[in-house]
Amino acid sequence: MVKRYGPITAVNNLNLEIESGNVYGILGPNGSGKTTTLGTVLGIIQPDNGNFSWFEGRYGSEARMHIGALLETPNFYPFLSPVKNLQITAHIKKIDAPNIDSILEMVNLAHRRDSAFSTFSFGMKQRLAIAAALIGDPEVLIFDEPTNGLDPQGIAEVREIIQRIAAEGKTIIMASHILDEVEKVCSHVAIIKKGNLLASGEVGAILSNDRQVDIAAENMSKLREVLTNFPGVNTILDKGKILQLQVDPSLSAAQLNKLAFDNGLIISHLVMKPKSLETEFLEITAGK
Repeated sequence: MVKRYGPITAVNNLNLEIESGNVYGILGPNGSGKTTTLGTVLGIIQPDNGNFSWFEGRYGSEARMHIGALLETPNFYPFLSPVKNLQITAHIKKIDAPNIDSILEMVNLAHRRDSAFSTFSFGMKQRLAIAAALIGDPEVLIFDEPTNGLDPQGIAEVREIIQRIAAEGKTIIMASHILDEVEKVCSHVAIIKKGNLLASGEVGAILSNDRQVDIAAENMSKLREVLTNFPGVNTILDKGKILQLQVDPSLSAAQLNKLAFDNGLIISHLVMKPKSLETEFLEITAGK
C-alpha cells in the first residue's frame, strides 16, 4: 500500500497481514505514517496504490460494520451523559440493542453513567471513546495512540481495558510511539519509519528481552573463546577493553563467574543490565 502527500511518501509499499486474535502494535515515531495507515484501512483515506481486505472478504462491503475505531480526539455532546452519548453512537451504527451497561462496566465508567460528558477528565473521555468503539460488539478494534496525553494513572487504566478486551478474543490494532506500551499490551508489532516497514513479528522476537552484559578479564581472547557457544549467550561484541554480550534473562552473574573460574579466568569487570527498549528501537531504525 502506498500513500503520498505531494513530495512526501507517508506510506511506502506497506505490506502487513494481521491474524484474528492478535493485539498488533504499529510502532513508530511521530510522523512515521501510523495514522495514515489506520485511516487508509478504515476507508477514510484513499491510497495511491495497493489495496487491503478485511476478514478475508467474507463480509464484502459490510466489513466496516464489524470494526470499532478510536482515531484522534474523542468527540461527544458535552451536556449529555455517557448513556445518552452511547445511545447516539448506537443509532449512528444502526445497532438496535446496544449493551451499554456492560460496556460502561468494561471501561470503568458505570459509576458516572449519568454525569455530563463535560465534567469528565481527559482519561475518562478517552475511556468513553473506547466504549463507543465497542458498541455493536465489533470483531476488530483500532486504536490510534490511545494513551496519548494521559497521566500515568490514565495510561494504566487504558492499558488494563485494552488487555481485558484482548482477553475476550478481539483483534486489536493499535498505533503507538511508546515502546513500553507496545511491549506490555501487544502480542505482535510492526515497526515503521518514514512510511517504511522495518520489522514485524511477535513482540518477543522483535523487541528482545535479552539482558546486556559488559564483561572483561586479563585474557580477553580466552574469555571470548569460552563464552562462544555457551548456552544463554546470544551475541558477543568486542568493544576493546570489554566484551558486550546479549544474554538470556535467566543467565546470572554467578554462572558467568563460575564459567570464567572453571576455565582459569578471573573476571575484572562484570556489569549486567536489561537492554532498554529504546536502544532496541534505535538499533532497528538506525540509518533508515
